[in-house]
Amino acid sequence: MSQTILVVDDSPTIVKFVSFSLRNSGFEVVAASDGMDAIEKMSHLSGDVDLVITDLNMPNLDGYGLIGTLRQNERYRQTPIIILSSEDGEDDRQRGMEVGANAYLVKPFKSALLLDEVGKFLKK
Repeated sequence: MSQTILVVDDSPTIVKFVSFSLRNSGFEVVAASDGMDAIEKMSHLSGDVDLVITDLNMPNLDGYGLIGTLRQNERYRQTPIIILSSEDGEDDRQRGMEVGANAYLVKPFKSALLLDEVGKFLKK
């Protein structure tokens, strides 16, 4: 059974690029346009999400709020979360890790770097 990765970003271009890279590596992908959409989609999945990749700056519920919500949910408390953001300041990185992210990548990024980071948490 393949592993499922949730990709959360309000940029359709980023979602398409990340989803394509992950699918080509054998992962199932669920896409969401913001944190609220992500929580809604996760609540309707029959199985678990094995990893979350999220942007920070999104409407409705930003990445920080999404991570905080997931970390409060017993089902997703241990799920690896990778932030993928254009914010490259040390304050953003530190805040992301403090709310519960496991890794922080800065846009623009190479597909290989993202897949290497995913590989640290999910074994194929």
